[in-house]
Amino acid sequence: MIEFNKNNGLVPAIIQDDETQRVLMLGYMNKEAYDKTINEGKVTFFSRSKNRLWTKGETSGNFLFVKSIWPDCDNDTILIQVDPSGPVCHTGQETCFGDSSAKGFLYKLEKIINQRIESSAENSYTNRLYKEGISKIAQKVGEEAVETIISAKDNNEEMFKNEAADLLYHLLILLKAKDLCLEDVEAVLKERANKKNK
Repeated sequence: MIEFNKNNGLVPAIIQDDETQRVLMLGYMNKEAYDKTINEGKVTFFSRSKNRLWTKGETSGNFLFVKSIWPDCDNDTILIQVDPSGPVCHTGQETCFGDSSAKGFLYKLEKIINQRIESSAENSYTNRLYKEGISKIAQKVGEEAVETIISAKDNNEEMFKNEAADLLYHLLILLKAKDLCLEDVEAVLKERANKKNK
């Protein structure tokens, strides 16, 4: 049971994209907003400024469709995983925290790779490989792909995970060498997924 009585009848509701795991926004719910969210499958908050219920998207059409709801360990905060039907922030951005909000470790690794290349770190394998040029980097990606395929045929799960990690790491370096990034590849995958859903 959600403890609505702890903070003047309101609990914070953290909204997270069910697919990307990005935190999209923070709102507040009272019992009535929570029940409406459960019953309708679209996130409804209690607006402290307007002193009324408001369903996210009621004006913009960018609704937040509920996938799952999780209370925290004290039952006084809610994590709601959603399928957003459009940008969440009133500024038009995907999240209320800007484009820098967490996107997962691969994005962090991409930043580390970029920093090592841009700073010309002398003792960095990443930087040395990058300086050897696209042909050498592409060759390394090919080698890692073959090693990943070979290890996939064995029963050594640890080896396979390590080879897959090597492949992803070298692919990130190749993307950098081609002046591309993870978001560029992600955009292609999203476009393909959207076409299949139509």
